[in-house]
Amino acid sequence: MSTDLILAATAVRAKAYAPYSNFHVGAALRTPSGAIFVGCNVENVAYPEGTCAEAGAIAAMCAAGEYTIVEVAVVAGGNRPVPPCGGCRQKLSEFATGDIAVTMVTADGAQETMGVADLLPGAFDLEHLNAGATTLDN
Repeated sequence: MSTDLILAATAVRAKAYAPYSNFHVGAALRTPSGAIFVGCNVENVAYPEGTCAEAGAIAAMCAAGEYTIVEVAVVAGGNRPVPPCGGCRQKLSEFATGDIAVTMVTADGAQETMGVADLLPGAFDLEHLNAGATTLDN
């Protein structure tokens, strides 16, 4: 894992808006161009209307016209590394192949790395969508 990606996720974590849970998360991802995109969680009093850090980083990447992830870092509090939620695992799988590393880091520096496919085995993909597509007449 590249130190710059962890540093970027750590820095953006400090900007998270989490007044309800006090659970601050920062995410950083790298694209093939070498660009780093970051996101932090943004809560809303009307749960579940908040946004996850990973989703924010992915949105920033897409807004910049890039659509492929080659490395991910997620930094959160607690005494053990925190994996992305289920929805963000699916979002990551949309833009990253299964072997792409997702490094989860605590605020104290403990790390765990898993591949996207290990985080979401059996991810729903285009092949599933195409296999299940029917017309209303069927």
